[in-house]
Amino acid sequence: MIQKVDTAKAEAPIEGQIYNAQVLKSFFEKLEQNESQKNQKINIVHIGDSHIQGDLMTNEIRKNLQQRFGNAGRGLVFPYQLAKTNGSYNERFKSNRGWESYRNILPFKSNPVGLSGIGLWRDSGGFVMEMNVKDPAYNFNTIKIITPQNQDMFDLAVSSKINSIQTTERRVITHKIKKGEVLGTIADKYNVSVAEIKRDNRLKSNNIRAGRTLKIATNETRPKTISMSEFVPLTIESDSFSHYYNSDNALSRIFLIPNKEASNYELNGLVLEKDASGVIYSSIGVNGAKYSDYNKYPLFFEQLKALHPDLLIFSLGTNESYDHLDASSYIKELRDFISNIKAQKIDVPIIVMTPAPSLLRRKPNYYISDYAKQIIDTAQKDGFAVWDLYDEFGGMSGIKQLKVQGLIGPDWVHYSKKGYEKQGNLFTQAFFKTYDNFKLKN
Repeated sequence: MIQKVDTAKAEAPIEGQIYNAQVLKSFFEKLEQNESQKNQKINIVHIGDSHIQGDLMTNEIRKNLQQRFGNAGRGLVFPYQLAKTNGSYNERFKSNRGWESYRNILPFKSNPVGLSGIGLWRDSGGFVMEMNVKDPAYNFNTIKIITPQNQDMFDLAVSSKINSIQTTERRVITHKIKKGEVLGTIADKYNVSVAEIKRDNRLKSNNIRAGRTLKIATNETRPKTISMSEFVPLTIESDSFSHYYNSDNALSRIFLIPNKEASNYELNGLVLEKDASGVIYSSIGVNGAKYSDYNKYPLFFEQLKALHPDLLIFSLGTNESYDHLDASSYIKELRDFISNIKAQKIDVPIIVMTPAPSLLRRKPNYYISDYAKQIIDTAQKDGFAVWDLYDEFGGMSGIKQLKVQGLIGPDWVHYSKKGYEKQGNLFTQAFFKTYDNFKLKN
């Protein structure tokens, strides 16, 4: 049975703003300082499920915030294509070798499932992974490599060099078969064997006919130059969280190659930054994920520190509703998630987005309406802010209108590109309004 939450005591969120925004004070102060001094990178990390993995809503938020506060970089990226799933349109990955992958939504295994919620690995080298940035706004000066326990598994390269080796090869001539000639006489003429002639010409028998041309590899040799392309590793530095490279010039393409000292290769993500102040907006999403899935993997919380978050945003709940999880159990998973973050000494403001309206197997999804009420009711007690996407998108009563407007998809759960972009724009408007009110009062 779905738990009905009494929210009579909860202060109603102000329309078009972020509820319990006083918890964002330290973040807003940093944002305000950077507006005047332009001297800081401000890291926002948005964590969620399939609504976030495609980076449609979050990309809209990223663009909007960076337009006002400055673009300090793309943030966390992951080779979703190599894990055979969907991801952001801002960058594309390809590799000459296959990779194994494992998602946090699956039963727990000791695989490198960390910061991106998906682990990607190989147990042998010989690979080249190429990353191309498609949006010039996210060309980068710094790239950070996130691996389990910050192991040194990868090198980076932006170019290759040609190595030339001098060797010799047998001189090959052609012989046109004359009438009456047999393989034996031809072999004797050039001092080679019949077997060699048959092999080089793919002959299945000794039968030949006049007029045909044979290739003969003679015993004479001639010099030969063999050219091989080899990637030139860059000089990589490291800190407690990542191995990284900084370039004087902005890059749009880079190659990950094996560190020859490593025996296996596990990648949890890459972080792209610019030599500029402003906002870095990292999004982490896994199709089908719940708070409990992230909670299974301590590596996720350990590596979250590598993003140096100043603000965390959560967007989870749709998949919990498909498990028929009641609202109090949902809040427990949210609290466990926050506790796991704080256990890593990450103590920054949090905004929890309520789940967007959806249907549950074509019927009204009252679980997420209960989650939304309970999130708001819990916010002040637990010290996090809330943006009520459920209410902004009309709740359960407005879901048919979402369909008419082309905002929600045919499954009545996921949204169209237009729908996700509208969510991103509504959140940005609420964020700006709340921030501007903060500045007026201070």
